[in-house]
Amino acid sequence: MSRIRLPEDAELPADVAPRVQRAEAAGVDTASMRAFSYRQDMFDRYFNFYRPAHSEGVVEPDLKELVRLKIARLNDCFT
Repeated sequence: MSRIRLPEDAELPADVAPRVQRAEAAGVDTASMRAFSYRQDMFDRYFNFYRPAHSEGVVEPDLKELVRLKIARLNDCFT
């Protein structure tokens, strides 16, 4: 499986860096934010989709996260 290098704080675009810092301060894993920072055209669109899909709905966010981790593990994805 291919891997991309996640940008360090100093390499993040100016509009992404504060978002990553706020997320990290809240204890959020920012790997996907850092990866999407390479594609600014997709960054906002992805997170505008992901945020409600993760936080709203019938299934609680904690259970969604456990399912996401299980699926990732079954696919040998460790990010």
